[in-house]
Amino acid sequence: MDDIVEVATAAAPAPAGHYAQGMSGGGHLYISGQLPVRPDGTRDPGGDFESQARQAVGNMLAILDAAGGTPRHLLKVTAYIVGVANWPRFNAVYAALLPDARPARTVVPVTELHHGFLVEVDAVALVPERGAAPAP
Repeated sequence: MDDIVEVATAAAPAPAGHYAQGMSGGGHLYISGQLPVRPDGTRDPGGDFESQARQAVGNMLAILDAAGGTPRHLLKVTAYIVGVANWPRFNAVYAALLPDARPARTVVPVTELHHGFLVEVDAVALVPERGAAPAP
């Protein structure tokens, strides 16, 4: 169990509860659910869906980067979105931020999220060992 490491970065918001931004072990990275909170902790649920989606996915990507991964290392992403009508908007933002990565993905429409946010994402990635060659 010595290879289990907490992943943390100032490029994503600090955890607001009893959890880590990410945990890495055995080459796998588990990224906790990321709400559209700015890295400095500012919460602005009043933004439109697209800006919230960009922030949440950006937080996820910042944690992935801190672990030494790239979007091509993502294995599975789960997105929780308020209202199924936001699905096409999420698809557009997601495709723009991950143009060359196509991990397995689940989108779960929900009635509400914490703090009135409209989107939350979490992910699992297979990250290279430090010093290993990057993914093609």
